[in-house]
Amino acid sequence: MSSASFGEPAVQVLEQQDLENTSVTPPPARRRVKRKTWQTVVWFIVLGVITAVVLYPLVWLLFATFKPNAEFGQNPGLLPDNPTVQNYLTVMQGIAGIPMSRFFLNSLILAVLAVIGTVLSSALAAYAFARIQFKGLGILFAAMIGTLLLPFHVVIIPQYLLFNSLGMIDTFWPLVLPKFLATEAFFVFLLVQFMRQMPRDMDEAARIDGAGHIRIFWAIIVPLIRPALITCAIFAFIWSWNDFLGPLIYLTSPDNYPLPIALRLWNDQTSTSDYGATVTASFIALVPVLLFFIVFQRFLVDGVATQGLKG
Repeated sequence: MSSASFGEPAVQVLEQQDLENTSVTPPPARRRVKRKTWQTVVWFIVLGVITAVVLYPLVWLLFATFKPNAEFGQNPGLLPDNPTVQNYLTVMQGIAGIPMSRFFLNSLILAVLAVIGTVLSSALAAYAFARIQFKGLGILFAAMIGTLLLPFHVVIIPQYLLFNSLGMIDTFWPLVLPKFLATEAFFVFLLVQFMRQMPRDMDEAARIDGAGHIRIFWAIIVPLIRPALITCAIFAFIWSWNDFLGPLIYLTSPDNYPLPIALRLWNDQTSTSDYGATVTASFIALVPVLLFFIVFQRFLVDGVATQGLKG
């Protein structure tokens, strides 16, 4: 019998011992910090107080819609003494022969068109600034950022003269057309910052496959910047829905008034103001904004990196 045969069992034993000694030991369990009961109670109380302070104006507005006009100024409390639904009936009847649904429809048309125009034009402009290299890129981008420092009141007269010469006064065109021309520099800048964080390898791979800028934009860029697009849509909807100065300047016929302009009609029609109808109309105008935000707010926390680099 050779000497190698005697050494084989010993070698196997040594190898087994080495494997046992070098085996990976599991990491120690992370110690879970337990919060004391009194700390949890104090934390919930603080959060409850902050929530109550933030939501109290909205809750007061809701209950105030059931107050008769006589209680405004006499009952500053939350609950009405003599609840009534007359305010809702008055608002639904409208004012100056125009139903409330007409004002609501006008606001909805303006807000929807503003969202479509702002998101589409801002995304296209941002793609040009972020993914295409051309002469004068830096100068044009700086000029666009500079418009953020230009107050809206400075351009009111030139814009009014321009739309007046085009015969667009008392129509929705002055309020909608600029949205389709990427005039909102804030949204363009937001989308540019989103696009610059994405790697260009995807663009190069798409170009190798024969895709052009339009195909790259719709098939690659748009799905990755969806959180930013929804953020722009939320703000564009809220800004357009609550816009008062623009419709006040360009709209003259009550049939074209949106809700913010219609709200003041309950205060200007007579020497006495209908506070109940005003509060009720304000609450009704606030509901679509709340619903729009609740439906789309979950997209605000999505990140472009976690969506674009999965797998």
